[in-house]
Amino acid sequence: MTYKIAVIGGDGTGPEVVAEGLKVLKTVAKKYNISYELKEFDFSGKRYLKTGKLVDDADIAELKKYNAIYLGAVGDPEVKPGILEHGVLLKLRFALDQYINLRPVILYPNVYTPIKDKGPAEIDFVVVRENTEGLYASTGGYLRKGTPDEIATQVSVNTRKGVERCLRYAFEYTRKRNKRKQLTLVGKTNVLTFAFDLWERAFHEIGEKDYPDIKREYAHVDATCMWFVKNPEWFDVIVTDNMFGDIITDLGAMIQGGMGIAAGGNINPHGVSMFEPIGGSAPKYTGKNVINPLAAIGAMQLLLSQLGEEKAAVDIEQAIIKTVAKMPSQAAGKMGMGTKEVGDSVASLI
Repeated sequence: MTYKIAVIGGDGTGPEVVAEGLKVLKTVAKKYNISYELKEFDFSGKRYLKTGKLVDDADIAELKKYNAIYLGAVGDPEVKPGILEHGVLLKLRFALDQYINLRPVILYPNVYTPIKDKGPAEIDFVVVRENTEGLYASTGGYLRKGTPDEIATQVSVNTRKGVERCLRYAFEYTRKRNKRKQLTLVGKTNVLTFAFDLWERAFHEIGEKDYPDIKREYAHVDATCMWFVKNPEWFDVIVTDNMFGDIITDLGAMIQGGMGIAAGGNINPHGVSMFEPIGGSAPKYTGKNVINPLAAIGAMQLLLSQLGEEKAAVDIEQAIIKTVAKMPSQAAGKMGMGTKEVGDSVASLI
């Protein structure tokens, strides 16, 4: 088949890192005879400033015809915070029902971690984050806004359907990963007694009935942050809600070497999924050929894996590992080579 891939370069350095990911795709596709078509979509801050347009229903209808979405970054300093995030990122996630955020936290050899005495053997786990509910469902509002008696509410929405499908994905992923076969539920059951009572009950009910081969663990989110630093080797696969997942995956990115190497996927297992680097648009580095494209290339690896092109995905990961072995740092401007040269290196090692 011919895969249809929608490309959203986005803002800042997004188009630069996407270009390197597409360079690697071209190389690996030639090796494995993968047929694909690309179409670019402009959902950038500059377009919004010029036209006032974000992602609309017609855009969503068209994107549903694609096999995957490849995203660079969203974020423009001239656009008020929250507009692009809600009008592009959250719009895509919710409208395309990308209910899983998948974040591998893997420390590659020769990549610096601030965690003393820990290396690739200890930092190798995956966070499965519920991606369409929780506090990000935008349920709430104001009462008496702008007065001394103002009230603001933000409600965490957790449905049995939403929780269960996230948990089942995490159990299946743990089984397929086939390492420690341990799934850890991260929550706050001692304070958030309603939401995480639902999560915990569903976690054990599903695990006992359908996944007896998977060891189940529980950890409070604050303790998890501590153990990411102290004992990251305790984790195999983590499953958690939207807000906690958002927070702990940034910490995970830091211990795996920084935002320059952290990739993620917004997954609809039965629909269109979207893959992106985690680091954002980094506007101050735009056009300087100094931003690290490895996270975007890693996102392309995840994209191909989701499409079932596992051999191509493994090849990309091995090429990333060989490339970082030549790099003194993952930080922008300190890589020992430029953005395009990093992409060239990965492509040449496919």
